[in-house]
Amino acid sequence: MRVLIADKFEQTGIDGLTLAGCAVSSQPGLKDEALAAEVAAWRPDVLVVRSTKVTEAILAAGSLKLIVRAGAGYNTIDVAAASKRGIYVSNCPGKNSIAVAELAFGLIMALDRRLADNVTALRNGQWNKAEFSKARGLHGQTLGLIGLGQIGREMIPRARGFGLNIVAWSRSLTPEIAAGLGVASVSDPAAVAARSDIVSVHLALNAATRGLLGAAFFDAMKPGSTFINTARAEVVDQSALVSAIRDKKLRVGLDVYANEPAGGAGEFADPIVREPGVYGSHHIGASTNQAQEAIAAETVRIIRSFKDTGHVPNVVNLARSTPATCSLVVRHMDRPGVLAAVLDSISAERINVQEMENIVFEGAQAAVARINLEAEPAAELLDRIRSSNANILELSVIRLA
Repeated sequence: MRVLIADKFEQTGIDGLTLAGCAVSSQPGLKDEALAAEVAAWRPDVLVVRSTKVTEAILAAGSLKLIVRAGAGYNTIDVAAASKRGIYVSNCPGKNSIAVAELAFGLIMALDRRLADNVTALRNGQWNKAEFSKARGLHGQTLGLIGLGQIGREMIPRARGFGLNIVAWSRSLTPEIAAGLGVASVSDPAAVAARSDIVSVHLALNAATRGLLGAAFFDAMKPGSTFINTARAEVVDQSALVSAIRDKKLRVGLDVYANEPAGGAGEFADPIVREPGVYGSHHIGASTNQAQEAIAAETVRIIRSFKDTGHVPNVVNLARSTPATCSLVVRHMDRPGVLAAVLDSISAERINVQEMENIVFEGAQAAVARINLEAEPAAELLDRIRSSNANILELSVIRLA
């Protein structure tokens, strides 16, 4: 199996893929047309990326079977185009959760104690204890979490360590889950903003979250409160954030920006970082040695599983539902050609198969196949299938809701 790595990747991961029997080409500088050309020329089975964009043109250039995003998100990959071509897209969720949570708390602490301003003053030969002694402190304040995936949940024990109260919103958060996590649940992001002294965002970017935090959200925030975004810039309406910084004197910590350079270094001209009270880092949330080693190990696990079994862990682009209306259950003797004959009969009636599985019982004498169909087969067809093969023990249809 050929694996093309088109981003910076840990050597332990490269070594792991080699030990798994893969031919590995690591070319972290490949992008756009150069990446498409390499996909066309070398014909890799698997493409591993981090921040590199994977466009439809790149997908069309070769015969990729799997794309692994060596990180949590996958918004830089044209998932719809991959799905049309039957290319798996997988990621490494949760492997950078601790690293991102650590950075979020670093920004919270830095803003409260104005650490960056302290350092700048000292380097400029200024001693200003009177000015920098003014700090609110964290104990007893309320931290609001927007999103309670793995990163959001890593924030909870750290918040408790600082003596913070916690309020949270997530689309999947139920009162029972909130009680189990020991957080207060509210109805929407604006309610989090209204109740919090510090808000930290931990949302994945998708159609539902793009621009989710806009003017109404920032209007609800308390004057002088703190806003942290280590997730994705696109979940925030940046113009609304800038207005809130100016009108409400928000203190803001950002690791992500609307106009980031494509590579690891370059010119950066986003004016938001020049706003008073804004501290920024260079989209480094996942960039600890611990996180990158864990992501590399997970990437190896995904590719090894695909190579050895055909199963793809963490796949993100399989259909959650299909047009199937019924399931044809075939209990049969485990003999060659039984299922092939069943599928031939179904195909002859122009009924499309959506999903299927075949489970073999101990001893490999009998099995049960479940074949999800787009349309329910007629009784006459079922009778023909039953009577045509003595190895079919039983045939039944389950209507799907």
